[in-house]
Amino acid sequence: PLVKKWGFIRKQNILPDSTDIDSLLHCVGYKSIHVEGRHVKFDKPCIEIDLNAIAQGYSVDLLANYFEKKGIHDYIIELGGEVRTAGKKPDGSLWMVGIEKPTNSPYAPQEVYKKVQFTNKSLATSGTTRKFYVKNGVKYSHAIDPFTGYPVQHSLLMVTVIAPTCTEADALATAFL
Repeated sequence: PLVKKWGFIRKQNILPDSTDIDSLLHCVGYKSIHVEGRHVKFDKPCIEIDLNAIAQGYSVDLLANYFEKKGIHDYIIELGGEVRTAGKKPDGSLWMVGIEKPTNSPYAPQEVYKKVQFTNKSLATSGTTRKFYVKNGVKYSHAIDPFTGYPVQHSLLMVTVIAPTCTEADALATAFL
């Protein structure tokens, strides 16, 4: 509900009233969500689950699992910047992945900041460099602090995580941001 209220779902760039934010804080938090058997239960009707923090990473893992079941053990999969590798390139070398140079401008050209080589691991980056808006000279990031209800306010631009699965890397990068 908070991501919607801030206008990030439909790119509306809305500055919500503080009373709206305060009223939605009780609709946020994993402690109000329970798994009972094969069902997800919410303590309150306003609770929603936003899977944006892991959706691309999870999709990469699904593709990797499909490849493995088909006997494909050498691959690199990339979806929206989330990456998973296995095996080696045809020449026998490790996969090379570029990490984007952080920037404060959504219009800056994408540049490689650092290259990393690895195999049988995943990489995900979360940041405030591309998904944000500016109103009245203030930058509002799509990353919402669940404790305050407001976009995170810090100088950190990006976080990159390497983990065994892309779902883990994606979730951790978002949490660290």
